[in-house]
Parts: sequence; C-alpha cells; structure tokens
Amino acid sequence: MSGLVYTEKSSQQDYRIQLANFEGPLDLLLFLIRKDELDIYDIPIAEITKQYLAYVELMKELDLEVAGEFILMAATLIQIKVRMLLPRPEFEGEEDEEDPRAQLVRQLLEYKRFKEVAETLTGIEDRQRRLFPRTDFSWQKKYHSTKRELIMKDVGMFDLMAAFKKALDEMPKQGVHEVASVGVTIEEQIEMILQRIQEEEKLRFDLLMQQYQERIMVIVTFMAILELIRTHQIVVKQASVFGEIWILRR
Repeated sequence: MSGLVYTEKSSQQDYRIQLANFEGPLDLLLFLIRKDELDIYDIPIAEITKQYLAYVELMKELDLEVAGEFILMAATLIQIKVRMLLPRPEFEGEEDEEDPRAQLVRQLLEYKRFKEVAETLTGIEDRQRRLFPRTDFSWQKKYHSTKRELIMKDVGMFDLMAAFKKALDEMPKQGVHEVASVGVTIEEQIEMILQRIQEEEKLRFDLLMQQYQERIMVIVTFMAILELIRTHQIVVKQASVFGEIWILRR
C-alpha cells in the first residue's frame, strides 16, 4: 500500500491532501536541473532519473495526488536512460542517430520559455497592483526605518519538498523499525504551527523540523504545513533561490 494513512484517535479515516495548481513533471525536472546547476543541453540522465523517481516516491509516501503525467515522465526518463546505455550501431554513409535526450531537451526549453514569460507578466501585474494615484499624504506621520527591508518571494512546491526531503535525509538512520501508532494528529500539528507563528511571527522550516527525532513526526508536521497552505492560513517564503524557507501567517 503506497502512501501513509493517518487515523484519528477515536476512529479511522483516510487523510489525503490535494493541492491546487500542483506543479507538473517538467517543473520538477527544471527544478532539479536548476538546483544542481546542470547543463540543460547535456543532462546526466542517470542522475536526473534517480532524483526524479525519489521525488515521485516521496509524493506517494505523503499520499499526494500524483497525476499520471508524473508516471509517464518517469517511464520516459527510464526509456531514455536505457537507450543511452545501449551501443549505437555505426554504418558508413549514414547520419548520426539523434541523441535520445534531444526531444526532452526541446520540451524543457520550450516550457522554460513559456514559464519565464508567464512569470514576467505576473511580476508586471503584481507591480501594477501596488501602484496608487498621487494624493496628499501631509497628514500622515513620517516613517523612517533604520532596518533594511528583507524582500521574500513565494516558495514553489518543489522547493518546499526539497527542504522536507533534506530534513528526512538528515535524520539519524534507524537499524530496526518499530511499528507504532502515531502519537500526534495533523490537526494538533496545525494548532501548534499557528500558535508558534502567533508567538514568533515567523518560523524557519528547517529549525521546526529539527526538533523532531522520529520520521513519522516530521511527515505529520509537513502534512500539517501543506494543509495550512491549502486552506490559505499560512504562506511559505524565502529571501533567495534555494535559501532558508520561512513560514508566515497569511
């Protein structure tokens, strides 16, 4: 049985989270290429396939709705990997066979161009929304801040999953796994996160996860964060690409 099922203390019920506007397989591939600073024209297919499958398995473990297109892309990557391992026949007078990665590279480049245009238009719309007509502000008190304002951007789904995966990878390895009931519910972790944000204004994702020593506690806490994002109670942001992730109340 794939995925984790979380049960209430009194009665059993499946707890599955569905996120709107979940990024697709090309987003995941572009994220992995950008994270490891890979050459998009010369993708190390074996390594990228390994990482891609790890993220798909992580989504299944979290019981996220993994669309069929993710599975299709996984099959495509495996097929490309196999084709690259096979020896290429060499015949005189014939043109060289196309690189097995060529079609995938074309897809990624085309998708990347559309994504960049969409992000540019979204940025223009956001700046336009913050423009106000000139008026008389003489009645307002003057505000002078000595602190430099930290501008943070929204975190993408795969950025958040990368931080979650890192938290799991850094946990101490257990030689023996003991099956036990979960000592906390997602609802309890939701209340804890909201209370912490109210007290501390914002939470650093990695520090929040480091306080737990059990893998299941990290997973339940992450599920709580996803539910809070889905219900628009919190936002997750970071000041730089692949920088520290912060959790703030919306």
